[in-house]
Amino acid sequence: MAVEHPVAPSGDQSRIHNIGYRSYDGPRLGRAYARRSLYSQSLRGAYGLGRSVKSKVLPMLLFVVICVPAAIMVAVAVATKAKELPVDYTRYAIIMQAVISLYVASQAPQSVSRDLRFKTVPLYFSRPIETADYVRAKYAALASALFVLTAAPLLVLYVGALLAKLDFADQTKGFAQGLVSVALLSLLFAGLGLVIASVTPRRGFGIAAVIAVLTISYGAVSTLQAIADAQGSTGSIPWIGLFSPVTLIDGVQSAFLGAASAFPGGVGPTNGEGVVYVLVVLGLIAASYGLLIRRYQKVGL
Repeated sequence: MAVEHPVAPSGDQSRIHNIGYRSYDGPRLGRAYARRSLYSQSLRGAYGLGRSVKSKVLPMLLFVVICVPAAIMVAVAVATKAKELPVDYTRYAIIMQAVISLYVASQAPQSVSRDLRFKTVPLYFSRPIETADYVRAKYAALASALFVLTAAPLLVLYVGALLAKLDFADQTKGFAQGLVSVALLSLLFAGLGLVIASVTPRRGFGIAAVIAVLTISYGAVSTLQAIADAQGSTGSIPWIGLFSPVTLIDGVQSAFLGAASAFPGGVGPTNGEGVVYVLVVLGLIAASYGLLIRRYQKVGL
């Protein structure tokens, strides 16, 4: 029985169907707009804005916790007509360093770990945005969020001091010194937190690692400084302080911002040692940025 084979159609039978798609003819906003959008989204996310109610609880709670003691101090100063505030502006962040460390530990992984876990980083780089743009936006967003967290209670203290009719010039100078201190702290803590969080896509691991670096290092350094003070080795106390982010900021502000040192015995770094503190802080900030660039050059492939 003969098998019939289909006859191939003659000529070109291809067709182009217009199904209604149109090319985009709007404005091309470019890298700068993408970078600003990523910064804005990351900054809002650091306080849970635009996210679920559950995401807002911890950052907002920490914001309240860090501001409430300042409000109480102001109320006491106004009620008792005190001649000065109970705490210097430069000391407040050091006293509340546990709250600040917890905030960094919770928000640094939130900023970068989810992008790593769900492998969305290459999608960012498929747009007109490069590795440096992503790193700058994330770094600037977390540093800005930290600055808001640490500067808000200083503003409460400053406004309260003016309401208590304390000396305007002294309070303004102290407030400015406090802002410089927390700005440096924000850059340092944000950089360290992001570097640690970017190593793992697991948010829980990132939180634990950040807490370990920021809080355990402070406890270890403070213990070693106390031992050195008890043994009369006061000259080594400032050098031991180089090994913790919190004591680094304490050393810088006690050397150059007129702050009282929190080191055992009140032995802060001299001006020469203070220069070393500044160089170490700036070096850590630059190293954090460089490590983030290197990390995301690999992740974005």
